[in-house]
Amino acid sequence: MANQKPVVVVIEDDPPIRRFLRTGLSTHDFVVFEADNGRQGIVEAGVRKPDLVILDLGLPDMDGVEVVKLIREWSAMPIIILSARSSEQSKIEALDAGADDYLTKPFGLGELLARTRVALRRWLRVPEQDPSGIFTTGNLQVDLLNRWVQIDGKEVHLTPIQYRLLSVLVQNAGKVLTHRQILKDVWGPSHAESSHYLRIYMSQLRQKLEEDPTQPKYLLTESGVGYRLRV
Repeated sequence: MANQKPVVVVIEDDPPIRRFLRTGLSTHDFVVFEADNGRQGIVEAGVRKPDLVILDLGLPDMDGVEVVKLIREWSAMPIIILSARSSEQSKIEALDAGADDYLTKPFGLGELLARTRVALRRWLRVPEQDPSGIFTTGNLQVDLLNRWVQIDGKEVHLTPIQYRLLSVLVQNAGKVLTHRQILKDVWGPSHAESSHYLRIYMSQLRQKLEEDPTQPKYLLTESGVGYRLRV
């Protein structure tokens, strides 16, 4: 990828927004392919093998959530949702289906580019690990193989559940994870609705890892939706 421009497939039925995305992304060295409906978008994603998909939910032929599910049957490529649907439930449905991020229209190009960079870093595995397999972001280091966590080079003791919660976030660094996704991965399917567990343990984790737990730098809250580990 060092000598190649990243490829993006934009699936959006609104011509002005599609034109805005094409111009903005092309200006920032992306190769852009377009589709104005879900079925064409799935074909483009399959043929182009892009590094990223940008997807509107309100498509004329099918719901964008279905597009996410169909792509996820064969690829883990990053998918960023752009939608006028601003409800938390819409965000949760798209993220639970496998989307990586969600921007509500209207949106700024700067924010979209920032989210795109995060998604691509996660997909390309550039910032997460050095050759030894250690995840690093800021002054936080996590070695999933040897099961240790350090802040400023000093080891931090975590309980088994705290460590499991952090591991899930590290393995999905940069991606928004819904409460349900995290609960299923950490506690199991029977606890998918037990959000109070997650709030308690996330608070404990912030106390141990954040310089100021009330203004976290790493363990970020996506209001009403879930959490993201910043990369």
